[in-house]
Amino acid sequence: MSNESTELSTDSKRRPHDQAPSELYAEFMKTGWLPTDREDLSPIEVVTYAYSRRQILSSAFKGIRLVIHAGGFKVRAHDTDYNYRPDSAFVYYSGVQGSDATADAVLVLEPNGDSHLTYLYMNPRSTRDTESFYRDTKYGELWVGRRFTLKEAKDTYQIDTRHLDELDLLLSDNTKTLTLEDQELAVFASEQRLCKDEYELRELQEAVDATALGFCDVISAIPAAIETPRGERVLDAAFYGRARILGNDLGYNTIVGSGSHACVLHWIRNDGDVRRGELVLVDAGVEMDSFYTADITRTLPVDGKFSPSQRALYMLVYEAQLAGFEAIKPGALFSDINKAAHTVLAKGLADMGVLSVSAEESLKPEVGLHRRWTLHGVSHHLGLDVHDCGKARKEMYSGAQLREGMVLTVEPGLYIQPDDELFAPEYRGIGIRIEDDVVVTADGYRNLSENIPRHPDEIEKWMKRILGN
Repeated sequence: MSNESTELSTDSKRRPHDQAPSELYAEFMKTGWLPTDREDLSPIEVVTYAYSRRQILSSAFKGIRLVIHAGGFKVRAHDTDYNYRPDSAFVYYSGVQGSDATADAVLVLEPNGDSHLTYLYMNPRSTRDTESFYRDTKYGELWVGRRFTLKEAKDTYQIDTRHLDELDLLLSDNTKTLTLEDQELAVFASEQRLCKDEYELRELQEAVDATALGFCDVISAIPAAIETPRGERVLDAAFYGRARILGNDLGYNTIVGSGSHACVLHWIRNDGDVRRGELVLVDAGVEMDSFYTADITRTLPVDGKFSPSQRALYMLVYEAQLAGFEAIKPGALFSDINKAAHTVLAKGLADMGVLSVSAEESLKPEVGLHRRWTLHGVSHHLGLDVHDCGKARKEMYSGAQLREGMVLTVEPGLYIQPDDELFAPEYRGIGIRIEDDVVVTADGYRNLSENIPRHPDEIEKWMKRILGN
């Protein structure tokens, strides 16, 4: 421990000295630094797409000031924060990416006749000639690292930049203003993202490809998981490492459910053992520096081979997913995906003798007995958020027709609780979900995650290739 840290209070070791710096010290800290301004920055790829998105937004809100906040840090405990991740609407309209995203920034579309002028208000780099460089624990470069200067941000994002301190003056007049707290703007911003542009589709494919490598890492870690108490966390950690290497972070908390934990839909404790002879369900996605995320689920046999009962249930889910895929095409209803997959599941459950009514009867909305073992819908939008476009109106989301460019998950599942006496003992405690990410095309769909094995035979070959057994 350095001598300096011992001078700080014991309950807050990462704060600057409480004592204000002497004039001599303050002047000393300004001297002896090499020039570090960056003159080599050029516009990034997303700039033209973000500009086009803002034009659509501007046309919908003529004469109204639009204020979109990036959001600030969220406290984890006392004086430590969670890793910063900006608001998705802010990302969508600004193009800000990865570690360059600055907390508390604000994108403003200022009315200008029938259009808007765009400004990015931000806390710029604390240069060496400022006291905040070494005393500001929230933004100071010595404490949290370098940020863009106003010029560097403008060069990168092609948006006029202003210091965040100037924002209050702008907002002090009587111009009608909307923020994301206003439903009208929040809904529009969500619905505009329903159909992805070319840039978004490329980023989503990159996220899926990175996630595929993460699943390979998970398989590689299975032997260690078997030998380690709370082995689910070994698999969790393996995927997290890949997400941090290739992307910004996880797109959401990874679900690693071994054995009957797979029957808990949002199992994120990941504190169970990984046992031979059982299945392990892994629901995970890499979030890229652009903040677009994948959302993939694979259910893997810990031993590398499915037992007959495991394979029987798996194939039912597999066939349900194929039916869901086939329902996807422009003009079809979003709900058709769920209907197609659940029709297969209900029929399979009826054939297994666990339904007290026919499959046709169970599929009636007022009956739904098959949902005891498949509790969730099988699709949601995917993009900047794992459950993207969440503020869209029902008629634009679950009640809408599919359109080219929409990106959706298809994720049927079956979950047989360990105490479910309606199933024979060999099926109890088995949870299976298969989830892939697809884009609606002009004549159907394209599976972005097609290269991640799904069929049980393919999964067994995949695991054998990685584990060598």
